[in-house]
Amino acid sequence: MSRLNLDDFSDLIERPDSGTRRDAEERRERLTVPPGALGRLDELGEWLSAAQGAVPVRPVERPRVVLFAGDHGVAGLDVSGRPAGGTYELVRAVLDGSSPVAVLARRTGVPVRVVDAGVDCDPELLPADVVRHRVRRGSGRIDVEDALTPEEAEQAVRLGMAVADEEADSGTDLVVLGDLSVGGTTPASTLIAALCGTDASVVTGRGGAGIDDLAWMRKCAAIRDALRRARPVLGDQLELLAAVGGADLAATTGFLLQSAVRRMPVILDGVVSAACALVAQRAAFRAPDWWLAGQVSGEPAQAKALDRMALSPLLDHGVTVGEGTGALLALPLVQAAAAFAAELPEKPLPEQRPADED
Repeated sequence: MSRLNLDDFSDLIERPDSGTRRDAEERRERLTVPPGALGRLDELGEWLSAAQGAVPVRPVERPRVVLFAGDHGVAGLDVSGRPAGGTYELVRAVLDGSSPVAVLARRTGVPVRVVDAGVDCDPELLPADVVRHRVRRGSGRIDVEDALTPEEAEQAVRLGMAVADEEADSGTDLVVLGDLSVGGTTPASTLIAALCGTDASVVTGRGGAGIDDLAWMRKCAAIRDALRRARPVLGDQLELLAAVGGADLAATTGFLLQSAVRRMPVILDGVVSAACALVAQRAAFRAPDWWLAGQVSGEPAQAKALDRMALSPLLDHGVTVGEGTGALLALPLVQAAAAFAAELPEKPLPEQRPADED
């Protein structure tokens, strides 16, 4: 197998169809509801129409929540509100239907897929379809060692690519993307700081579970130390993911890139998916045209990443639980935009007088 070069995605990813978008904009001008009256839903409908290459836009009928899961060695520094190695409990709660994203997905009728890329537990504890692609148990402590070997990083990216192909081949027409991890916001913030050229203190947040000031200081120090290890490999996205990412982050990056190749729209959730999107953007500058930012997570690193990619979040409702919950809350907006664009009537054409009346 030849070594994967993420820069090759730049030639594989095209933008959503601009001609279709112009047709969608012209159709919007003909609707009975005045232009601007639907606010950002007009823009969403036109974006989705361009992504589908269809006017009028087709309804989003087969969405799927996809969650990449993994543990991170840096959590052992007590930088998370959850205990190190606790991702298994998060995965189990989703599978059992008791987590926020599972409750919301059940209510909205959206199926959830969990992919174990690097959970630190015995594989027998999880269903075979969840654990079958696992790259390794947990990722390395990024402040002092690489998260992954180069081979593991490539394996994880290829895992994400394979999941994207499986979803596209099965007819999934939009993905709500999230993560399940303990300690994941630390490598995510490191990646964003490295790619945006900012200091650790600028990107260090308090995570989905919340941390006190002492834990925040430990997290900031870990990101600072990880940044020293990240900067020498900024020129190679795969090496960067191996150095300061993790199996779940590398898989998410591969998923985002291949989803754009397959023209499958994605709603991003929080700082982890934003960090992976930023890495993917570095490899393929057109890729962000296939993504929406679902929500403001409250993490400063997410705000930096979304600003760099010119993505404006759909919702700002203070939800910090992660797991794709905020992005899933944004899905009905996208579905409503599609329904308005497709189903609102057009203005009747003005009647023309017969020529002999002139």
